[in-house]
Amino acid sequence: MKFVQIIDFETERLQEMQQEVQEAGQRNAGRSGGPTRSVLLKDRDKPHRYLALIEFDSFEEAMRNSDDPETSAMAERLDALSIGERRYINCDVVDERDLT
Repeated sequence: MKFVQIIDFETERLQEMQQEVQEAGQRNAGRSGGPTRSVLLKDRDKPHRYLALIEFDSFEEAMRNSDDPETSAMAERLDALSIGERRYINCDVVDERDLT
């Protein structure tokens, strides 16, 4: 079953965060078990608030990714760029459809 982790965070340094995520993706290119898709959303009603939706093939793959030392190091670097604490919401994908 597909799994999505939603990360709710605030930052005034989005470009630096995006650069960090891009560099981590380059370092992990070709590695199996990582995220399969990501979507970044900006809250229109609250400045500096974002939601990152990170999709994995399964909950187990997501947990293996979370246990990876590189993921932990990246999370620490992103924490330093965040305002306050990030909130994590873990979701199983129950239904998925294209509506076009």
